[in-house]
Amino acid sequence: MTQAVIYTTLATDSGHQIGVASLNSERSLNALSLAMVDSLTEQLDRWAEDDRIVCIWLQGSGDKAFCAGGDIRAIYEAAKAAPGELTEAVTDFFSREYRLDHKIHRFPKPMVVWGSGIVMGGGLGLMAGASHRIATETSRIAMPEISIGLFPDVGGTWFLNRMPGQCGRFLALTGYSMNGADARYVGLADHLVLSERRSALLDALTSLGWQGEAGDRDMLSGYLRGLEEQDLPQLPESLLHREQASIDAVMQGDSLAQVAGQLNEAASQADWLARPAKTLQAGSPITAHLIWHQLSACGDWSIEQVFQQELVWAVRCAQQGDFVEGVRALLIDKDRNPQWRFTQREEVTPDWLARFHQSPFATNPLADLTEDYQ
Repeated sequence: MTQAVIYTTLATDSGHQIGVASLNSERSLNALSLAMVDSLTEQLDRWAEDDRIVCIWLQGSGDKAFCAGGDIRAIYEAAKAAPGELTEAVTDFFSREYRLDHKIHRFPKPMVVWGSGIVMGGGLGLMAGASHRIATETSRIAMPEISIGLFPDVGGTWFLNRMPGQCGRFLALTGYSMNGADARYVGLADHLVLSERRSALLDALTSLGWQGEAGDRDMLSGYLRGLEEQDLPQLPESLLHREQASIDAVMQGDSLAQVAGQLNEAASQADWLARPAKTLQAGSPITAHLIWHQLSACGDWSIEQVFQQELVWAVRCAQQGDFVEGVRALLIDKDRNPQWRFTQREEVTPDWLARFHQSPFATNPLADLTEDYQ
C-alpha cells in the first residue's frame, strides 16, 4: 500500500533537524485523503514535541500541484448512501480535516508550505495557517466550492474576511483562480519565488542559524524576502491588486442580488470578469447565500469559532444542501449540469437557510479547540 505522506528529516549545520512532509498522491494532484489527514496530524504532534526539529517543510509530490483539494468522492459516497441523514462518515472526515488545519494555525514552530502548482480547497486549508507560505509563478490558487454546492471551508471564513477590500467576497462567490502574486496580495502567501528554487531552497535552509527559539521565524522570513527580491523581475503581477477598485465597486452592496447584478453588468464591459460572473450564475444558489453570510456576519470570529461553525455548515451541505448533486455533476458523471435544489438564488428562503446554521450536534466535535496547540 502506498504511503499517504512521506516523511524525511534534514540535518542542519546548527545541529538541529528540518522535518519534511510530502503528500504522496501525484496522480490525484495530491488530493487530501483521510489517510493523509490522520498521518499529518500524528506526525505534527511528534515534531511539535521533538526539540531537535526546528522547522517543518510541507510540499506535494511532483510539480503540478501542492494539493488540489480534499478527497470529496469519499464524502460524496457517504452522503449519497444516506440522503437527508447526518452520517458519521461525513462528520468524521470534516472534523478530522478541520482539526488538522487548526493544528497548522497554532503550530509552535516555523512551517513552510511550498504552494506551487494547483492549490485548491483542502490544499488551501493546509497552506493558509502556516507561518511561511510560498507561492511561485506556477501557483493556481482557488476556492471553487460554489460549483460543487459546498462553501469555502477549511478556515475560509477566517482568511477571506481578512483580505483587502472586497477581495474575499469576490473570490468566494466566483471561484476565481489566483496566481501567486494574487495570493501574496490577498494574504494567502507570504513569499513569491521561482518554482525552480525548490530543491536548492530546501538545501539552503539547512545552513541557516537555527536556534530553536522564537527568533527563528524572523530569520526565515528575512532569508525568503531576499530570494523574493532576486526573483521579482521574473514573477507575475497581481490582477487583483490592479483591479482592486473595480472589485470593490462590484462587490460592495446591501444584498446578494445587488452584488450579482453589479457583477453581470461589469462583466459586459470587462472581459476578465466574464468567467467569474458565469461561475456565480451557474453555481449553487444555497452556497451563494452561505458565502454571503460568511463574508457579512462572521468577520470577527476567532479561528476556533470558524472551524466549529464550518463543521456545522459542511455536514448540513452534505445532508440537505447541494453538495451531493454538485459533486455528481462536476466530478462523477461530469455532465456539468447540476440540478440544484433551487433554480434561482431568489428562491432560497430565510427559513431554509436557517437550517444550515443550526448545529445537529449535542456537543460539537470541535468544541475542545483552543488557542493553544493541541
